[in-house]
Amino acid sequence: MCRHHGLPRSLETDRFPHIPGTTSHTIAPRAGRHSREGTLRYLKAGNGAPLVLLHTVRTQAEHFRALIPLISDQYTVYALDLPGMGYSEIVPGASYDEPAMRAGVKRLLTELDLDDVTLVGESMGAVLALTAAADLPERVRRVIAVNTYDFRGGIARSGLLARVVVSGVLAPGVGPVVAGVEPKPALRKILQGGLGDKAALREDYVDELLQVGARPGYPTVARAVYQALPSLIAARSRYREVKAPVHLVYGEKDWSRPSDREADKRLLPAAGFTQVPEAGHFIALERPDVLADLLNAVA
Repeated sequence: MCRHHGLPRSLETDRFPHIPGTTSHTIAPRAGRHSREGTLRYLKAGNGAPLVLLHTVRTQAEHFRALIPLISDQYTVYALDLPGMGYSEIVPGASYDEPAMRAGVKRLLTELDLDDVTLVGESMGAVLALTAAADLPERVRRVIAVNTYDFRGGIARSGLLARVVVSGVLAPGVGPVVAGVEPKPALRKILQGGLGDKAALREDYVDELLQVGARPGYPTVARAVYQALPSLIAARSRYREVKAPVHLVYGEKDWSRPSDREADKRLLPAAGFTQVPEAGHFIALERPDVLADLLNAVA
């Protein structure tokens, strides 16, 4: 059941950072055996064939705030808050491994009965776009996978601070405590480590991420997402099953190494390939025009 207006009380917030032309919606958990499911929140905008946006580690639907206005004349855009992230519900004991997050993506497609879908994911979202396409070939038209997050180290390659913080979050015992301490300067510096153009990280977006990070239970989610990296790496085994056309996009300065990119190209030999000069891991923040041009050209 899709709740098209308002949020359940557990998901209410004082504000959403407004993206012009978007509305906020929720999808309720399915009844019965799906006790670990929570309410999913998504943004909707535009008109045309359906296009689903899947965000990165430690972000949310507003990660695509600069991209959505550039494509909403051509597509009906659905930007999902992945399970437990953004303003999707945090369910105690829920898994945040790749199969569980993929199940959230599939809920969006099936509960809204979306067909002929373009799936666009960045980082972790890119992996989920590919694996969801493998599971739902009858619904997916094409996949744009941006900086797939499927290699050892992950965000720890952002820089020394990221390595220290992620190591602390993953450490036994103190990990949950470290995950709950997120000073603004540290979050800003870690995210800037994924950008070629540091100015592309807006202060109001950092503030929004901190507000979300202060939600009760969110440190547990954040730690679980970092712990899920091995499952994202393992998900590469599903890439060969994708039947829809795929286009791989990488920032020249992405955390992935050339060998990581070549390995994915070998798994997806028919895929198109674009490397964005000087760009880092968060292309949706610093070069949304590149993604918009790719998408609008084939709308």
